[in-house]
Order: sequence, then C-alpha cells, then structure tokens
Amino acid sequence: MLQIIQNSNNHLDKTAILSKNRIYTYNQLLQQSAQIVAKLLNGESDLNQKRVAFMVSPGFEYVAFQWGIWRAGGVAVPLCITYPLPSLKYVIEDTSAEIVIAGPEYLEILKPLVHAKTFTFYSTTDFSESITNIVLPEINPERNAMILYTSGTTNLPKGVVTTHKNLEAQISTLVEAWKWSSSDHTICILPLHHVHGIINVVSCALWSGATVEFLDGFSPEKVFQTFLKGEINVFMAVPTIYFKLIAYWDNLGETEKTTISENLKKFRLMVSGSAALPVSVMHKWQEISGHTLLERYGMTEIGMGISNPYDGERKAGYIGKPLPGVSVRLIDENGVIEKEEIPGEIQIKGANVFKEYWGKPEATQNTFTVDGWFKTGDVAVVENGYYRILGRDSVDIIKSGGYKISALEIEEVLRKHPQLNDCAVVGVPDEEWGELVVAAIVVRNKNLDLKQLNEWIRDMMPAYKTPRKYLVVEELPRNAMGKVTKNDVKELFKNI
Repeated sequence: MLQIIQNSNNHLDKTAILSKNRIYTYNQLLQQSAQIVAKLLNGESDLNQKRVAFMVSPGFEYVAFQWGIWRAGGVAVPLCITYPLPSLKYVIEDTSAEIVIAGPEYLEILKPLVHAKTFTFYSTTDFSESITNIVLPEINPERNAMILYTSGTTNLPKGVVTTHKNLEAQISTLVEAWKWSSSDHTICILPLHHVHGIINVVSCALWSGATVEFLDGFSPEKVFQTFLKGEINVFMAVPTIYFKLIAYWDNLGETEKTTISENLKKFRLMVSGSAALPVSVMHKWQEISGHTLLERYGMTEIGMGISNPYDGERKAGYIGKPLPGVSVRLIDENGVIEKEEIPGEIQIKGANVFKEYWGKPEATQNTFTVDGWFKTGDVAVVENGYYRILGRDSVDIIKSGGYKISALEIEEVLRKHPQLNDCAVVGVPDEEWGELVVAAIVVRNKNLDLKQLNEWIRDMMPAYKTPRKYLVVEELPRNAMGKVTKNDVKELFKNI
C-alpha cells in the first residue's frame, strides 16, 4: 500500500479536505478514490502504469482522482485548467495518455480531441456509481507515479517522470523539515499541475493527517476572510500572491489591518517559493504578519532540495541549506567548488530526484552527470553556509563585457526604488557587449525620468551592472505560477 494511503487510515474520521462549503473526512477520501479505482480498472487487475490525464478543478474531486489513479496503478498526468487547447493537446499526445478525465466544466474544451479515439474519455460524473468488492493492485514504489511538465522556457515542455519512491522522499523530507502534524490546517490557492501545490501543500498535509482547505478562485479578500476564521496555521504561496496580499492590506482601514495582523501572528509557518522572493516583499510581510517567510528552492525534477530552517535564522535573499537526505554541490568550469563565495551550478543527488524525461532519453542523459548528479542549470553561491541564487544560467546570468552578471541582484536593487512596482532584468544580444543588460519596469509614476533612474541605480551598484535600456510596461509576462517569463520579457525588447 502507498505510504500516503496507509497514513490516512490513521485519521479516518478526521477532516481531510474543506471544499465548496463541504467537509470531507479521510474515510470519504479513501472510499471515493476506491470507487474511482473500480471504474478505471474496468475489469482489469492493474492499470500497469497507463498514463491518465485529468482536468479537474482544485478541491476534493481533484485529490480523489489523483489518489484513485495512483491506487489503480496508473500514472497521474494533471492538466492545467487554464491552458488553451493546443497546450492540452500537447501534454495528452506527448504522454500517450490512454485515459482522459474531465470535470463537467472542461468537457467542451477537450471535445475536439475526443474524436481521435486514441484514449478513453470520461467525465467526472461517470464515476458516481457506487461499486463494492474492489480488489486493489499492489503498487511497487519503484513504479511511475506522475508526469508533470516543465515550463518550457527554451524548448517544448518536457514531461518529468517521478516514481512513488521519489514522491515519498519529497513529501516525507518536507514533513520532517517543516514539522507537519495532524493538527495543522492549510489552504491551497496554488495551481495543481505543479510541485508547489501538489507536493508542498496538498500531499504534505494529507500525509500528516492535517486538513487542506480549497478556495473557489483567488482574491486577496477571500484569502484574508478565510484566515480570519482562525483555523489556518500553515500558508504557502508564490511571491506574486504575497505582493497582492500586501497591496490589498495597504488599502484597508487601521482597525482591519490590526485584526488581520493579529490573526497572522498566530500562524505556525509561512513559506514562499516557485520564484525569487524580493527582499522588500519579505520585509513588508514581516511587518504585517510578524513572520519571516521561509524561502526554499525546488524544481519539478527534484521537488524541494534546499530550504531555510524551520528553527533557526531565515536569511532574506537566501534559499538556505540542503534538506535532509538531499546532497548538493556547486560546479564551475574547473570542477567541484570547495570554497565559499565562488559561484557555480547547483547539482542535486538523492531519492527525491526524478526518474527521467518522458520519451526523451537524450534529454535525460544530458541533464545528469556521469556520476549521477542532476544538473539544475541554476547558478548559486554559498555564503556563511547559506545558498544564495544568482540566477538561471540561461536567463538570469547575463554575460556582458566579460562579466557574469546576476539579473536577480539588479532586480533586487531596482525594487528598492520608490516609484517602481515591479521589474525584470534580462540580457539581449549585442555585438559590442555580447549581451546588453536591459530592464522592463512597471512604474507607479508614468512621468518617471529614466535618466534619473539610471543615475540612481549607478549610485547603488557598479556601473557595468546597470541596465543600458529601460522599457516601461503595464505588467510583466508571467506563467501560471505567477513567475515572470524572462524569455517573453526579452521579446519585448526586439522592437526598441
């Protein structure tokens, strides 16, 4: 029996999920997922790692189908509920999904794919019939469990295959490091086709016998209203969400601000991830909530690998130290870096690391070293034992005038300017410099003098690092996780 399922048997009568104003116990989750197993098996004894793509809204149904697919021996392929048809088609075809499941609200968008008859198509309503005497297959932890897709910033997205053993390592490590328990109550406002929502929030909570609450759509007002019920004590979000919560809080009256702040101080844990957390956002949230956000580092391929400590100093601008059971090293052109303060690529090894890229043996081989380390493509430096990200080698490390420049460092300085709401620094090709440092900025005052802005940043940091061009935009292009898509930002500069 899978460990997360086995654990749930210890909490049968406890609330597992709050969704759409309904309470669901662990027993109901087990029963519903078993019913899904029976329909999926359709007389077979085991799905034998058939890929099952499912497009289901976050909530009880989503978790029941995820568990049902796993318990039936299938490989779960969660589809993004906001993707357009071509992106959904790509994932379904790339995984060669043999079964596709959709909630009633998504049937229409997927209909054009059904006529091909390449897969069995179900609505979630097809699983309502009660079925008894279900014999569940025995699932080996080494079997494939899930395929999630990378963001595809440089090429087409790749399917990241994780086994049940990988998932159990990812979940149990965080449960230990962040001290999850059955008394915890969290809220999920993150997309459920990414590691952050699936593993860090939903799976860690359910592994521990805790409660997960789902909101019907995101808004700062809804989030704060849910907080004020006084039940939630663990919160995880991306920096963009914290930014929106701060902006909403800033416009409240003093009494409301005080009420919210007093509530937030009672939380056990608050985490930020999926993108670099601006230090300014961390400090402002600390003023509001009394919490120093726990920043960590992870990827689709590894789950979480590095984290600031639960107990101990959480350093602004740093991702922390390797998690238990995760080996981390930095590599530069000369080999393994032994000393601090020398930048290098982060490489990871451990039971948490994914198995392969689906159907792409060459890409899989290229992303691992000969001695089995996963090459993340992220550049970092260790300072006083804490890792600090300098950027993604492909988009955040700008090679200009013979220097390797961290776009993230420049962004952090720019965000301190009182007239900027947001920014993104990238490198664009240039004959003289190799790459030119440029910045797209979201301004509070449209009359901002860009020449004065550049003089200001030159006072803040060495001249060779300052942007040579600025582009004022209404908003920055972002992906479904709220992360700025740097390659899309580069495209903005092609016409200036």
